[in-house]
Amino acid sequence: MFRQLREDIRAVFDRDPAARSFWEVLTCYPGIHALILHRLAHWLWGHRLRWLARFTAHVSRFLTGIEIHPGATIGRRFFIDHGMGVVIGETAEIGDDVTLYHGVTLGGTSWNKGKRHPTLESGVVVGAGAKVLGPIVISAGAKVGSNAVVTKAVPAGATAVGNPARILDPQSREREAQAEKMGFSAYAVGRDQDDPLVKAIHGLLDHAAETDRRLTSLLRELAEQGVKCDEEVQAADRFDPQYLSKIVD
Repeated sequence: MFRQLREDIRAVFDRDPAARSFWEVLTCYPGIHALILHRLAHWLWGHRLRWLARFTAHVSRFLTGIEIHPGATIGRRFFIDHGMGVVIGETAEIGDDVTLYHGVTLGGTSWNKGKRHPTLESGVVVGAGAKVLGPIVISAGAKVGSNAVVTKAVPAGATAVGNPARILDPQSREREAQAEKMGFSAYAVGRDQDDPLVKAIHGLLDHAAETDRRLTSLLRELAEQGVKCDEEVQAADRFDPQYLSKIVD
């Protein structure tokens, strides 16, 4: 038990740069408190002391703001950062080295008995406010963006964002990176939306990404030919980061 606690606390140091000491983590981190109480509640649940298990989970929720059903299965080095508002359902299964941020819900979509909550495999990271719903699998190493609503399985190593969540393909990743460079976030704006404004934004981002690629290739070819470009040519085009933001106001 104490070995497992040391592992859990070490996981906090690995993933939270604000952690300063063992004592601080042990006494001031609600995610650790909720995890300790859950392990007790889960043991009671497994020994068919159901009321006592639920009462322990209820006390944990009161003290930490984190609600974990005692029937949920949680692996090693699990980390809940901040934690307020996290809800984990009865049939949820969480692997090793998983990280959840505040406001995350691992919920169900059915009143039927049996498996109705998600499975998070090892190394999954779920951002603040995200909702992962139903008996789906978030495969190893996947990431779920903040405020995403996920109702379908996410492949290993993939990133899901938006409502409803979509998997970022290589073009989407390039688009997000281009938007970030411009100072504008295209977060949660999907290609499958019919809004002409959304399509216009995607067109601008794709065009900017392609222009950057061509300009970089041209400058490289000129350098190989011994042509020296002045600083004005080498400097990136200046783009008003407020421009796209004004479009969507």
